[in-house]
Amino acid sequence: MPDRPLIPVIAGPTASGKTALAVACAKVAQQRGLVAAGAAGVVSADAFQVYRGLDIATGKPTPVERQGVEHFLIDILEPDDAGGAFSVARWLERATQAVAQIEGRDGWPIVAGGTHLYIKALFDGLFEGPAADEALRAQLSAMPADLLRAELERVDPIAAGRIHPADKRRTIRAVEVYRLTGRPISEHQAQWDASGPGGHPLADRLLLVTLLSDTPSTNHRINARVRAMVEAGLVEETRGLHEAGRLGPQASQALGTKQILEHLDSGFSLEDAVERIKIETRRFAKNQRTWLRRLAATPRTQPMSLRFDPQSATVHDMAQAIVRQCFRLDSGPTTNSLSTP
Repeated sequence: MPDRPLIPVIAGPTASGKTALAVACAKVAQQRGLVAAGAAGVVSADAFQVYRGLDIATGKPTPVERQGVEHFLIDILEPDDAGGAFSVARWLERATQAVAQIEGRDGWPIVAGGTHLYIKALFDGLFEGPAADEALRAQLSAMPADLLRAELERVDPIAAGRIHPADKRRTIRAVEVYRLTGRPISEHQAQWDASGPGGHPLADRLLLVTLLSDTPSTNHRINARVRAMVEAGLVEETRGLHEAGRLGPQASQALGTKQILEHLDSGFSLEDAVERIKIETRRFAKNQRTWLRRLAATPRTQPMSLRFDPQSATVHDMAQAIVRQCFRLDSGPTTNSLSTP
């Protein structure tokens, strides 16, 4: 495949349909004969889907969705893994390897996920920042999670939009950088973007695909998804992992898992736990939408982007548009949108 297609990076708030769209893209490309059957692959950009057993809470693709489409960076760690969180550097290394593996078989890699630090690293490379201050980290680790998150949102709302509310490790790092330097980590990263080596080696081949609906539509989808998660067995999944002692400090913070654990351990009602999941997920989605709009407006991504409103376009139509652009089947401007929310 001498002239390789662009690599779509499908990003959007929770419950926007990223997984379904990625699978649809792979199947459309295969149906059109652009790649061989089974050659396309989806690379997950989700910090919690890496954990085995954390299936319902993280919205992993179902076995049916995975048929004929190989998924990478899913189910690669135990939820009590002693290595802790899947760092950005660790993900970027593994994702780059997955892309090379897929393209090595003349396939088409498709990146999809909601961990925006991963997506940013794929476009912009890594930002190292000041060395760790262990005393400060210990102090921040001892803070209640809600106060720590509130400080991050106050000193660096841009970083708060990128960092999952349950991701305490990255929250600590962002607050640590601010306290050590007096500047938000997002500002440091912006400086890196402007003066760094030009981003990740794959950056020039990436097509940013954003899924953005209006707030009421997004909230409706989130509420429906949370109800579906509970009906699918979220409580049973969480209880089983908890009783088996398989939930480490990072995996236990996944949205949905965290609130059900509080229900199981603290005794407040399941109804209250479900409502907390909805509230926290809607809050996270708001930050995601803000961050995505900023990302899509940057000079690096703006010339190579597509934007869709999942409420106004079918999955099939979106997949067709992505395939056409990635395989250069259309002549015309690169930036496109079926519907602008």
